[in-house]
Amino acid sequence: MSRFFGTPAGVKVGQFFIDRRELHEAFVHRPTQAGISGTKLEGSDSIVISGGYVDDEDHGDYIIYSGHGGKDPNSPRQIMDQSRDASGNAGLITSHAAALPVRVVRGKHKGSPFAPPAGYIYSGLYLVTQWWMELGRDGFQIIRFRLERIDEQVPLEPQALNVPDPEFATTIVSRRIRDSQLAREVKKLYDYECQVCEQSIPTSSNASYAEGAHVRPLGRPHLGHDALSNILCLCPNHHTQFDLGGLILTDEMEAIETRTMTPIASLAFRKHHVVALSNAGYHRALWLGARGLSSDMRLLQPSA
Repeated sequence: MSRFFGTPAGVKVGQFFIDRRELHEAFVHRPTQAGISGTKLEGSDSIVISGGYVDDEDHGDYIIYSGHGGKDPNSPRQIMDQSRDASGNAGLITSHAAALPVRVVRGKHKGSPFAPPAGYIYSGLYLVTQWWMELGRDGFQIIRFRLERIDEQVPLEPQALNVPDPEFATTIVSRRIRDSQLAREVKKLYDYECQVCEQSIPTSSNASYAEGAHVRPLGRPHLGHDALSNILCLCPNHHTQFDLGGLILTDEMEAIETRTMTPIASLAFRKHHVVALSNAGYHRALWLGARGLSSDMRLLQPSA
């Protein structure tokens, strides 16, 4: 049967399930063991967060979720690197790119005030808004996913613990774009021309369109700043490619296409505007990780 994205008929947010078999039969989370349901081709339709990975963070309306793989079967500790090609991880990456909703189920665990005391609870639909590679607390590369709860659902309890995340505004396509005064200043500085392809997009109002792209992402856990040194002027295509890790910057401000590791442009900067090397290095590390760079790619190592 085809994979279903959304809340199944007859299921309500906050509904309790005794075990994984009940989740399976209600089509809330079909796997009876795996924490991620999904494939690279289709995307991921559901996850379970139950304290199985030491790096997981549950903040209620947003979750920092660890990918699967590389874990000691007898403990929550990592014993090897995770792979972005593993089925569930690849599925969540596809869900991020396609803005597919993900059902979130919480199981009993002491690390979350939103988890049930026993069994499982359906917490509603979330969107994968970011993903990246980082060194986990056990010393191995892990994949991290930020999932944010879709609005207009039954609120989670306890409300007092739902700490709002600053520096985000939601667009109608569920991408996170902060069109701040500084972003508008950068776009005007470049006459709404993309710094990568030098193209501008004309509109019916005789104006041009571009987007302010933050190099180090805003919001937890990245905590990038809404500052001139963290913003590029990009067209929608290159903004999306940059946000999805298909494009990175070297310290020489060359734009590198990561699939082939080929330079495609040398960015020029105007007047007082410049991107901080630390922000470019942080963005590279998200997509290249701290390991796996060949010796001839030393120029792409994150800045100190």
